[in-house]
Amino acid sequence: MILKNITINKMKYKVLIFGLMALALSCQPKTEYDKLKERELASGRVVEDLFLDLRFGMGRKEFFATCWEHNKNGILTNGAHYLQIEYKPEVPSGKSVRMNFYPQFDDNHLYFMPMEFQYDSWFPGNENFTNDKLLVDVLGLLKEWYGEDFLEVSNKSKTVKAFVRIDGNRWIRVFIKDMTTVRVEMLDLRIKDIADMTNNRDEA
Repeated sequence: MILKNITINKMKYKVLIFGLMALALSCQPKTEYDKLKERELASGRVVEDLFLDLRFGMGRKEFFATCWEHNKNGILTNGAHYLQIEYKPEVPSGKSVRMNFYPQFDDNHLYFMPMEFQYDSWFPGNENFTNDKLLVDVLGLLKEWYGEDFLEVSNKSKTVKAFVRIDGNRWIRVFIKDMTTVRVEMLDLRIKDIADMTNNRDEA
């Protein structure tokens, strides 16, 4: 009987601890990013447009057919990059930039589009082609495509920053990946949340 009471008390204690932890988390103030995300998801607005006639929800066959048409017109090519499709967008500075992309599909529906940007003329030590300048160019391009409202966010330790825009279900994140590359990720929040994509890594 004594052992049984001890076990019950331990269970009650664990339940109490978990309850207090949940309460503490729920009482934490929401960030501007949290508020933006909640507001956009609650709006019920559906935004599927990405770029170059590509969109969330399209199947593999339609995606490749669209890219093939752009390839025939000289707009897209096969790039020497793990994101295999290459595009040469016009960025605000006028510098030559490569944009490589290749999507992920869920049940034959496009839901995630990663893109990586690099200057063609980058080489070490050239201050005209730093990743900071590339970030400005990429943000300028995306603002032309999607609008001005990109929110700057950072991870908990403030060591990584990114710029985020959310339009209904369409989530966009822009960040410096390394010394030569700026990465852009576009996610359909109807399918997955970014937390599902990052495996709880400490990212912005």
